[in-house]
Amino acid sequence: MADLVQQRIEDRIPGLEQLERVGLFTKKEVKSMLKRTTALEYKLHRTVLSKDDFIAYIQYEINVLELIKKRRARIGYHFKREDIEYPIILGINNVFRRATSKWQEDVQLWLSQIAFCKKWGTKSQLSKVFSSMLAIHPDKPSLWIMAAKCEMEDLESSESARHLFLRALRFHPENSKVYQEYFRMELMHAEKLRKQQQELERAKIDVGEYEFSPEILSGRLAEVVYRDATAKIKDAEFLLTLLQIAAIFDFTKDLQDKILQNLQSQHTDDSVTWDFMARRELEAPGVPQLHSAQGRASDMGRREERCHAVYEEGLQNLPTEPMWTRYVTFCLERFKRKTNVSELKEKRKEHLLDVLQRAHDASLLQESFYRTWIQVLLSFGHMDTATQVAIAATKRFSQSLETWTLSLQTLVHVKSSEAGSLFQEALKHVNPKDSLPLWQLQAEWSITSQCPEDSEALFQKALLSPVPAVSGALKETYLEWAYKIGGYKRARKTFKSLHEHRPFIKTFFTKMVQIEKEQENPKMSNLRDYYERALREFGSTDDDLWMDYIREELGPLGNPENCGKIHWRAMKSLVGESVERFITQYTLLQTGHI
Repeated sequence: MADLVQQRIEDRIPGLEQLERVGLFTKKEVKSMLKRTTALEYKLHRTVLSKDDFIAYIQYEINVLELIKKRRARIGYHFKREDIEYPIILGINNVFRRATSKWQEDVQLWLSQIAFCKKWGTKSQLSKVFSSMLAIHPDKPSLWIMAAKCEMEDLESSESARHLFLRALRFHPENSKVYQEYFRMELMHAEKLRKQQQELERAKIDVGEYEFSPEILSGRLAEVVYRDATAKIKDAEFLLTLLQIAAIFDFTKDLQDKILQNLQSQHTDDSVTWDFMARRELEAPGVPQLHSAQGRASDMGRREERCHAVYEEGLQNLPTEPMWTRYVTFCLERFKRKTNVSELKEKRKEHLLDVLQRAHDASLLQESFYRTWIQVLLSFGHMDTATQVAIAATKRFSQSLETWTLSLQTLVHVKSSEAGSLFQEALKHVNPKDSLPLWQLQAEWSITSQCPEDSEALFQKALLSPVPAVSGALKETYLEWAYKIGGYKRARKTFKSLHEHRPFIKTFFTKMVQIEKEQENPKMSNLRDYYERALREFGSTDDDLWMDYIREELGPLGNPENCGKIHWRAMKSLVGESVERFITQYTLLQTGHI
């Protein structure tokens, strides 16, 4: 091992001496680098190898390269690169090679070497690195695509890129992303050749027998890829991605027409097709030179009507939920677009509300659209219709907490008389474990809309809930309500009736502490009682509760002599990390830092 390390270090010495000779580094720095490199090299020859050691070595050498680059720029010296940088770059690639051989499964390690090769001008290594990586990871389409793009863009070899895509398709014969990038690559290749031909023609250079093939220039190879892809992947969305790629290039009109024709003839059973065809109407040529806002709005209105006509045709052929969803989405997008022309704004609103209603009548309206529908109705003051929609939504999605919450919020907002009965209906259908938001919403509504007797009955009912989250959370709300309507005496009475009622929640006790402290003459004995009851349940984990109790004793009502006893009890009761937190907080309190 020592001989091998020594050989590697000796190979580095000429480059280090050159650094000193040309004035990029001092003798002391070169000596330090040699020492550091030796230590790092020895780590790579241990019996048990560590990936971190390899990464540390690579990072150190890259930092050296960066430093050399900066010093070259500072002193203006740009020679002897083959004697200085090249051995370091070669060494880094060797370390990468050893690391990727040991940890072949680490894709990030391979990608780091690729990034290094690109940055430091060793593109000749790129093909070898990609080849080795793909031999280990042929199951990852993204790596094949990356390798092919590198061949095409960095190494300017379309033939190698094509070869890689063809190999990738052997492993992933139905991968849409591979086909998309292969299709793009062939079009880029054709565009590159077209530009080369134009340059030669402008320079009036005779290419003789090396004349460019018209078929290749027209993108015929991309068309071959397209035919192969669509034979294996029969999907409208995939076809649209190919159409979008082809549309980038200005010589693909025939290819685009062919893709469009196939989309319309083979995928009329897909909502994606109808959505695309409808939205194309927005881009159709309009009336030229319209300068007034009214004129432009009228033209846009006509375009949108054509879009609606295509969607309607699509619904006749494909009356499905995805089709309605795309139609509603389009109407909503147009409705949200700003316009100062009231006629266009009104027309968009009518279309949206009409399509929402029809989709609902067909029982094909997505649940998420009901919120939008109700919001639009409320924004225009259609309170009765919003109420009807809210109730209808609960019948369609009777098990959905989100729908019940939305509908109840709507009825509460419009102050509907049906809110009370709908709350009861909601609690029958929603899973009790998920019902806390409904109970909280009902409590808020009851407090503001019902008489105290009805609110009292609601709270008593909530306390009997078998779900701890419901009965626990409503206890605190009950206490707040009691204090609000009956003052301290009512709150104190409510607290006494519930302080032994399970489940216990900390905020129930701390709320009573807050109420007690708001009184004109708060009693410390009561505060101690509240804290003691809270600590009985939460004293083993809640260090903040102990600290609040100590602060209370240090306050004007308390007795500072009790703090020591409370501290002793806290240290006995607290467990785990809460002990350390308590010690820290208590120390800061004693030293006056909090």
